[in-house]
Amino acid sequence: MTGLIAFREIVLKVHSRCDLACDHCYVYEHADQSWRARPKTISEEVVARTAARLAEHARDHALPSVTVILHGGEPLLAGPARLRLVCEEFTRALAGTAELDLRIHTNGLQLGPRYLDLFAEYDVKVGVSLDGDRTANDRHRRFADGRTSHPLVLKALDLLRSAPYRHLYQGLLCTVDVENDPVAVLDALVALEPPRIDFLLPHATWETPPARPDGAPDAYARWLLRAFDRWEDAGRPVPVRLFSSLLSTLAGGPSLTESLGLAPTDLVVVETDGSLEQVDSLKSAYEGAAATGFDVFTHSLDEVAAHPGVRARQLGLGGVSATCRACPVVRSCGGGLYTHRYRAATGFENPSVYCADLKELVEGVAGRTARSGTAPALADPAELAAAQHELTRVLLARLHHDLAGAPAPTGTYGAGGTGRARSWEEDWARSWELIGAVEESGDALDPVLDHPYTRTWLLETLEELRAGRPAGAGAARRLAALAAAAVLRAGLDLPAPVPYRDGEVYLPTLGLLRIGAPGTAGRAALRAADRGFVVRDGRREHRFGADGSDSRWQPVRRWRAAGHDGAGPAETALDDLDPYRHCFTRPPRLRLGAGEAAEWGRRLSDAWRLLHGAVPALARQAAAGLTTLTPLAGGPRTGRGEAGRHGPGALGVPYAGGVRETALALLTGRRRARLRALAEVADLYALDGEWLHPSPWRDRPVPVSRLLADVHERVAVEAFRRAAGVVPSPYAGPADRIERALDRLGDAAELTTTGRSLVTELRAELKGAGV
Repeated sequence: MTGLIAFREIVLKVHSRCDLACDHCYVYEHADQSWRARPKTISEEVVARTAARLAEHARDHALPSVTVILHGGEPLLAGPARLRLVCEEFTRALAGTAELDLRIHTNGLQLGPRYLDLFAEYDVKVGVSLDGDRTANDRHRRFADGRTSHPLVLKALDLLRSAPYRHLYQGLLCTVDVENDPVAVLDALVALEPPRIDFLLPHATWETPPARPDGAPDAYARWLLRAFDRWEDAGRPVPVRLFSSLLSTLAGGPSLTESLGLAPTDLVVVETDGSLEQVDSLKSAYEGAAATGFDVFTHSLDEVAAHPGVRARQLGLGGVSATCRACPVVRSCGGGLYTHRYRAATGFENPSVYCADLKELVEGVAGRTARSGTAPALADPAELAAAQHELTRVLLARLHHDLAGAPAPTGTYGAGGTGRARSWEEDWARSWELIGAVEESGDALDPVLDHPYTRTWLLETLEELRAGRPAGAGAARRLAALAAAAVLRAGLDLPAPVPYRDGEVYLPTLGLLRIGAPGTAGRAALRAADRGFVVRDGRREHRFGADGSDSRWQPVRRWRAAGHDGAGPAETALDDLDPYRHCFTRPPRLRLGAGEAAEWGRRLSDAWRLLHGAVPALARQAAAGLTTLTPLAGGPRTGRGEAGRHGPGALGVPYAGGVRETALALLTGRRRARLRALAEVADLYALDGEWLHPSPWRDRPVPVSRLLADVHERVAVEAFRRAAGVVPSPYAGPADRIERALDRLGDAAELTTTGRSLVTELRAELKGAGV
């Protein structure tokens, strides 16, 4: 089955005629008139064979569920007996293979208790076509003699909305007519309390363009935007799939409708005679456009999936025209409905006949929702910190879950204080209990979880588990240290067991505790005490003060930038102790001596003073959320700081750099850390790598993520360069490179609403730098 699409949805034509004469119907009024040669009602043989084909397909592709939509013509004209047969056959065929989702789409005229009782028995969800209020509906949805159908549909909907059947109500489908009042249409549909509304553009192609009464190329966009405004003003009272899809793709999510977006189709149509066809709307293009030449009696669904027309619908970006691929809204509009791209001379290799409408619609929704659609973390450091904190908690919960299914330990990994051997599982369970106790007592756990190298530990351990490597013992040791640190911070008189190796254990955010001689391993118990803590190792007990007066206890050093009215970071850890600080490209320097730490702290203060004096706004941004600095070995490397692979808050800074290089390291490192933190909790772009963009600083085109990272960093560097003097390579160069890169990002289809807001912010920063 490799490379073939799995059909998860079948449209089953149970009746090929209709009791209405809608003049916009693609089945009867458009190019393909094959309905004339087909049986009116689906036969028992076609039903049975289709059910068997679908069950076979679901089994071969291990599909958890499949959807069958009963359609027409008007499917209710098939009668209750034939519809019962359909429900019975598909239910029987799929039993034990895949969950069956049965639906029917009807004009509602025949919908009464005899049908709804049947649908309730088989849980058949019901969608109804209705174009709005009576005036709007009567433009197209009339009987052949011109009579209105509106009162009968409303009567059916009243019954469908009543208590016995309300759970079957799936929604309303409305075909847009720009001569109708969009506000009145939306209000009329919302009043019927549908679970969902679908707006459908009238099926049209370049050969048979849509009606545009005022000749405007954006008439449909303006109609839909007026409906969108009404929907927004009313508080989005019911889901509207077209609007929800746009909001989803603008935020980096998937399309929610076939008519927009780049998701591959997974639908096949079965006609009343058993013919297998492509999506039904293709009948609007030309005679035979939907045909495959296959049928349920002699062909499997996999053979249909291999059909060139079906495979063309699986290409995503590769299946849209070059014009569409170069358009900044293509990720949201997806080139429009495949049918609407048709032109006789070039087939479907064209933009949609609604291209101008779709572009204006996407841009209109994006503009209207830019503020509400932008992730709060972009503008508010507190929101970013809260989102990162929640992410760490999610990762910890995931590790707890994954370790439960980890391979059983082959032995023990240390001795307890009484000499009894314990497994890592026992230590993990006890540490998890302690974490719960700390949580109940206050917020002392939060700073331990927010310690940046907690994130490093979580990510590395989860990777080890995914790779099938045993990680339980190491994870249990770190969790025990984390729980003990939280217990001590909370001042709880609870014994917290901590396994140690090489005679020492690091307590995150607190410091390094030496319990035994180098090379020894064991387990001790810690508990809080007045102005310190107590360690019990076997029968020995020792009290430590928090100040580090005992040589066996080395607290994490603290540093606070001074000299610029508190604009620098709050008290920051100078962490050269945590064993998980190895997350940087360059290795951390060995642990600093007292004199080295004091000297490094002075250089950091001087660097921060320079940074704040040159670019105060950027300095404040860099200070926000900075909790931990780790000294890096090696030369200054043009002063670049390293964000490392950890949560936000930590920064690796070259120990040997001068004041100017250190200032630049603080600025560039924090810029990279901020962008990484944003990307972890907010979608800045989607389909990264599908397009490649020329970069002013690189020899080859790059994905949008790389271009955005380059610009994000260089805007800050350019501002610093102008205020504080020339910055050495690789940052030197004409500032107009940044402008060119920002222009490129402005046209990038990958960027989400939040990503575009970030580009707007970068333009403002660059302008503030005087470029």
